[in-house]
Amino acid sequence: MENLNVDKDINRAWENILGNIKTSAKKSLGLYKLKQHKPWFDEEYSGFLDHRKQAKIQWIQDPSQSNVDNLNDASRHFRDKKKAYLKTKIEEIESYSKINVLCK
Repeated sequence: MENLNVDKDINRAWENILGNIKTSAKKSLGLYKLKQHKPWFDEEYSGFLDHRKQAKIQWIQDPSQSNVDNLNDASRHFRDKKKAYLKTKIEEIESYSKINVLCK
């Protein structure tokens, strides 16, 4: 009977370890899930994020002017994607509010 409890405890411990390894791997390998509350975070944005991370690593290893320019360029694409989405949303809201004003 005592061995049965030990086996259950060991199995539970291994399940916890396996879960921690999977969670750690997802976070450290940079696997991105699409953010449901951030609709602008799509596959293209994920690609920009990967590119910016690589540019930052290169810049840290070799802070030459070309790597600085590469990082700035990657960061600009990263920001522009979000700005374009927000601009589109603002235009949608403005057009919707104009339609509502005309209907009243």
